[in-house]
Amino acid sequence: MKQTSHRNSAGNMILVAVIIALIWLLICFPSLLFFLSDSQKDAIRVFHKVYMTSRMPGGKSGGGFDVMRLVAIAILIAVCWMINFIVQFICSHLQFQNRNAETLKGLIGNIFKYAIVIYAVLYGLSIMGVNTAALVASLGIMSLIIGFGAQSLIEDVITGLFIILEGQYHVGDIVTIDGFRGTVTSIGIRTTQITDVGGNIKVINNSDIRTLVNLSEVKSLATTVISIAYDADLYAAEMTIRKTSEALPDMYPEVFPTAPEYLGVEELNTSSVDLRVAASVDEAQIYVARRLMNREYKLALDAAGIEIPFPQVVVHDADAKAGKL
Repeated sequence: MKQTSHRNSAGNMILVAVIIALIWLLICFPSLLFFLSDSQKDAIRVFHKVYMTSRMPGGKSGGGFDVMRLVAIAILIAVCWMINFIVQFICSHLQFQNRNAETLKGLIGNIFKYAIVIYAVLYGLSIMGVNTAALVASLGIMSLIIGFGAQSLIEDVITGLFIILEGQYHVGDIVTIDGFRGTVTSIGIRTTQITDVGGNIKVINNSDIRTLVNLSEVKSLATTVISIAYDADLYAAEMTIRKTSEALPDMYPEVFPTAPEYLGVEELNTSSVDLRVAASVDEAQIYVARRLMNREYKLALDAAGIEIPFPQVVVHDADAKAGKL
């Protein structure tokens, strides 16, 4: 149901974008409207020239306000939304195996979103009769940014660019930032989004990323501890573990690229002998690998008749030992 609803919503958005594109095309090329009279086509040309062309940033400013300027602004907003929607739609459906390409795709989409908003604001002010060229020149870009209190924004953008250029992490990498472990789902010019295994999303300003561990750069170790009883045959248990480890890559090739390694006796615990096994796997498979190892070792040890103990208390009756009633 959710997938059907999502598809219907996307279809409606595409239909709206197509309608807006047709309206924009007809305004720019009224000669395509064959059913209109020449005078009506001329009126559309005048509207396009006066309100959609001569009011470009840097053009002449006529001042004042009328309904036609409001219509022009509405058309401008609709067209900018349409262009942004099309670009974001294309980016969302482009899939790359290369993580660098995925990261750049997200960054380009993010930059385009900000650029189209800035363009719409400047163009809208120009349609209203504001001389945007003089406005920007008088205030200066840096004065405008500082005036809006965006010093932290500049820091986020610069840090984001260095993250991309240095390749510290990419979309799809598993990282730990400030104790939060998850997969990088988006790298923007301001923020980075990380999603953990529970689906929780953490949004971090790029300038706030101080310490980071990229867990996808090298193979990770999935470890498990297997406990056997003190009276169990240790040699038989080790042989069973080794045979099971050798079979795991054939049983689960997508999880275990190589056989897990038996590391030896980890600890002589209170009621058990603990044996440790480690497997070199991708970070994304570390929890799956651990669960599969626990399952297969348990089944193998049960089949071999080797007891996996549980905590128990042994009570000694001193009087019974002494033969007393």
